[in-house]
Amino acid sequence: MSSTQAESVIRNIIREIAQTCLSRGQTLSETLIAFMVKAVVLDPRNHFNVDRTLTKQDVQQLIELCVDRLMDQASPTLNTIKMQVYFDMNYTSPREFVEMHQKVLQSRLLSLSREITDSRAQTREDLQGLYSKIVSYVMQRSGLGSPTDISTVRETTAALQSVFPQSQLATFMSLLKQDKEKQLTQLSLIVSGIRLFNKDSEKGGEGIQNLPAILSEAVPAAVADTERELAGAQRWAWQYTALLEKVCEQDTGQSEHPVHPDLLKQALYNARQHEAFLKLILADIMMSAEEVMRLQSDLKTRMALLRDTVHSNTTVPTSHVFPHFTAVSSLWAGLETEMLLLSALTNLLPGLRPFLSAQSLLSPEQMEVLLNGLQVPTDASRCAASTEERVAVSEMCSREWCFPESTANFESVPLQYKGFCGFTLVKKNGLLLPGNPNIGVLKHKEKFYAFSSKSAAHAFASEADEYSAAVVEMARRRPELIQLLQLHQEFASVTPYSEMQSGQKLLVKVISKSDASMQTEIHPLETNIVKSHEWNEWELRRKAIKLANLRNKVTRSMQTDLSHMRRHNSTQTFLPKDGSSQTKRDGESNVPKPQVYLCGLRGGTSAATNMTKVDLTRAVDE
Repeated sequence: MSSTQAESVIRNIIREIAQTCLSRGQTLSETLIAFMVKAVVLDPRNHFNVDRTLTKQDVQQLIELCVDRLMDQASPTLNTIKMQVYFDMNYTSPREFVEMHQKVLQSRLLSLSREITDSRAQTREDLQGLYSKIVSYVMQRSGLGSPTDISTVRETTAALQSVFPQSQLATFMSLLKQDKEKQLTQLSLIVSGIRLFNKDSEKGGEGIQNLPAILSEAVPAAVADTERELAGAQRWAWQYTALLEKVCEQDTGQSEHPVHPDLLKQALYNARQHEAFLKLILADIMMSAEEVMRLQSDLKTRMALLRDTVHSNTTVPTSHVFPHFTAVSSLWAGLETEMLLLSALTNLLPGLRPFLSAQSLLSPEQMEVLLNGLQVPTDASRCAASTEERVAVSEMCSREWCFPESTANFESVPLQYKGFCGFTLVKKNGLLLPGNPNIGVLKHKEKFYAFSSKSAAHAFASEADEYSAAVVEMARRRPELIQLLQLHQEFASVTPYSEMQSGQKLLVKVISKSDASMQTEIHPLETNIVKSHEWNEWELRRKAIKLANLRNKVTRSMQTDLSHMRRHNSTQTFLPKDGSSQTKRDGESNVPKPQVYLCGLRGGTSAATNMTKVDLTRAVDE
């Protein structure tokens, strides 16, 4: 069967079950019906096989079994499952609640913000209408007073005009859309801060509730109500636990008991689940109380700073006072969010009461008669009684044990089965006893187990896998244990209610094979590339000259009286370079070469020698 066909079959089954229950006078949610279908299929007593396609007879049998379980209104198991579904569909963690609140606020203002940012007003009437929309946006975003109250509108308009007069609309319209949205948010914070400051100064603040005073009364009341509900749930859980222990010790026929032991166990699961939900709600309320105290303290301090800033000066720059207004508005918004969160948490308490089977199965008088004077131990007294017991590591050296003195953050170790003893749950056929971590916490396959006694710890540790499988098998028969003991990881086809959808593939076998691909690196070894390597020797020469020149550079700094104690100034200069000049000039001239001729030196016919000197040198000016 393909996934599409399986989803279609499941949807048809859920639809037919819902119609059948409706015809019998019960209107049930699809989430509850979907989980009941899963529970019936997982129960091995019904012999459903997910490996093969369901036949018409299987589908009809499945529908009949689901309808029978859903119509059994007196069943504690059904009420526990309804309680689990209701809580998971209505409970939201504080962080998710804040995020959801912000998204709801933004979606509520989205259309008005788009009208303001997309406006192309030109006439005076259009500009006045745009300004009125901005006033409405500020009021709706802050939530301070009713937008229909005339005095509130007038006060908000006056505060807005003091920081954003109508003359600035032209500048506002020339901005980009993102800048317009940012300015709207900023104006909302500033105007809200001004109105809150006026209320604190008793000069305005029409329609603004005294939120700190309201929270100061609401938080202790919510804590007291939740603690009272929790004490009642714990008292019923302790009584049912003591009664079941008495039944197990007697080990007699079931006919001697006015109430079937299975019903007592189902009522115990119902009380323990109610207790777990109340502890979670109480923890969130306590966190909210701490956050409220912090916000109130910060708001009081910020108001005092703002009061000193405004009253001590005649004129205050906007850069000094606007951040205070913004901070005050943000703190007030935090108080509003905590108020909404507190209201949501307290509304869960009456919503859980219709699903309490532990109180309807037996009245307090009947419980006293069945207990017959038996002392009912609390969870704390059980832990105190077994505190002296301690697992001897030498006896179980093959297992890993955790103890408070040897394990860091021992209190925050995530215990399997929500801290209940898995050995007792298996050996006593579903009895829930709280484990005592001080005895020793077993670490097996990255999971931690706590036990109610030393003998239970030794027995479970010797066959941990078998006992874990037995707990899972018991959860198949009792589907409320899947949520109570947090066994979702053990059931691959069971998801938390909040993640479940009616069209989910409930009966399809979990796929244990899938297509996968992988890719290896081209060069798995590290590269040995030297980024500073140069192949060109002339480039190396240029770098060498540059480094050599840096040795002759000097960094100098100076400071004057004007720059003293202001900043550090630094300058860098080059040393004077050597200069040279040449002034000598070479010149030359050419004169006639002297030539003299002597005549008569060789003699002649006469006996005397007569020499004649003839000057043949040419004249200079020739």
